[in-house]
Amino acid sequence: MVIGVVRIELYLSECQSLKDKRSITRSLIQRMRNKFNAAIAEVDSHEFWQKSTLGVAVIGGSTAHADSQLQSIVAFIEQQPMVLITDIETETL
Repeated sequence: MVIGVVRIELYLSECQSLKDKRSITRSLIQRMRNKFNAAIAEVDSHEFWQKSTLGVAVIGGSTAHADSQLQSIVAFIEQQPMVLITDIETETL
């Protein structure tokens, strides 16, 4: 069993308040949970309304499978017009 973890920092250019940020972030997290069956949460940057940090964890049978899942999640986020990825940290346990 392999655990893949990624920390993704996002810039939310269209947000004008914490309410806007919460709406976009919750929607994005829910869509990723439904599509990828991964554990996802906002883990940092709670007080900034144009910045969000997401933590994502997946479990796979091999390192290649876990890495593939994480790459798919990052690619999905990159396709979203309302967010811009500013930093990614990946780790496999």
